[in-house]
Amino acid sequence: MANKQMTEDEVVAQLRSGMTIGIGGWGSRRKPMSLVRAILRSDLTDLTIVSYGGPDVGLLLAAKKVRRLVYGFVSLDTIPLEPHFRAARQSGAVEVTEYDEGMLRWALYAAACRLPFMPSRAGLGSDVLKVNPGLRTVASPYGDEELVAIPAVRLDAALVHLNRADVHGNAQYLGPDPYFDDLFCSAADKAYVSCEQVLDTAELTRTAPVQSLLLQRWMVHGVVEAPGGAHFTSCDPDYGRDEAFQREYVTAAADPQAWAAFYDRYLGVPA
Repeated sequence: MANKQMTEDEVVAQLRSGMTIGIGGWGSRRKPMSLVRAILRSDLTDLTIVSYGGPDVGLLLAAKKVRRLVYGFVSLDTIPLEPHFRAARQSGAVEVTEYDEGMLRWALYAAACRLPFMPSRAGLGSDVLKVNPGLRTVASPYGDEELVAIPAVRLDAALVHLNRADVHGNAQYLGPDPYFDDLFCSAADKAYVSCEQVLDTAELTRTAPVQSLLLQRWMVHGVVEAPGGAHFTSCDPDYGRDEAFQREYVTAAADPQAWAAFYDRYLGVPA
């Protein structure tokens, strides 16, 4: 079995401007923030980002890396709306495809299954069809029901963060929720996982059940050992969300001068 261990910058060197990149996690929980910061340091641009968004989306929008955003929501959880997303959305600075949470899951699942779409009742009777005029409905071949045909969202690359992994790409979550990191990876041509700790394969299940192995090695093309790599989002049970840092982030986002100072201090790249 191949050793797939890489650095953040080596992962980003595999990416190209114009790609569609899925980012795992959920709001301000278990986001691959060290990989996002590596994108900020790069010259990548014109990206389509697919995410249950949090500060990953906000930072990439603030750095003008994003042309199009496909999302189920963009939130900091304890702070309801991500400030950079709000600014970009209100000013029309980014193209958007806005789904509900279930529809985005179905779009990723369709891509993982290599199908063009998945039928769903989600969206029927709501304004989601109005804000997404490209969505189509289909008639069930087994009755008279009309369903929404949710198109597959195929990813060029996926970036996720897990608690533990081995060098081959088997990766494990230890917190309360897998989110949809496995779907992001299965829907992508190439997937990269950062983790708090790289362990020998046998160690992954020594104190945790085999069901906690969310990702298998066939899904993953690169593994990055990144202790604290989800900060300032949470990575339970290793650490919770850094609420003080998150409040500082939001406060700085409200003022261009304060944001430039925050960006330079914490992210190590010019704003």
